[in-house]
Amino acid sequence: MEASFSQGGRAMANTEIVPVGFDELSLVVDLFNEVFRPGREQKFFERRFQGRLNPLLLIAQISHKPAGFAAGYELKPGTFYCWLVGVRASCRRAGIASQLMEAIAAWAIDNEYHTIRFECYNRHRPMLRLAISQGFDVVGVRMDPDAGENLIVLERKL
Repeated sequence: MEASFSQGGRAMANTEIVPVGFDELSLVVDLFNEVFRPGREQKFFERRFQGRLNPLLLIAQISHKPAGFAAGYELKPGTFYCWLVGVRASCRRAGIASQLMEAIAAWAIDNEYHTIRFECYNRHRPMLRLAISQGFDVVGVRMDPDAGENLIVLERKL
């Protein structure tokens, strides 16, 4: 999937969104550890995906270089869970996260899901704005016991 367009007057990167298999999970782990703290080991991701239906890993590339990633899986029949979206700091504000979210939605539609769920900490305002701009609605709040913070629960009907 290739995307290049503008949104809200700002130019978006000419990004290729590439689905990858679990043989490339180490690339997703490396990107995660570059974007998020604390970092995680590959075993963390392997455990999270264990037994999950329809796992999806996407890599966003600019000129064949990884710029971001997305990961998700089926939450329940008909609902796909967008677990992680991350973009390298040097590649932000170019619309890559939007393109990853759009690729997830296209994939979910192709795979007969009718809802995408996404959760985000309140402190991650750019991701909350992205979710709202992508048509997600706030449907709840839940406590993340590991972080001791509330997560905003968002859903988008497809």
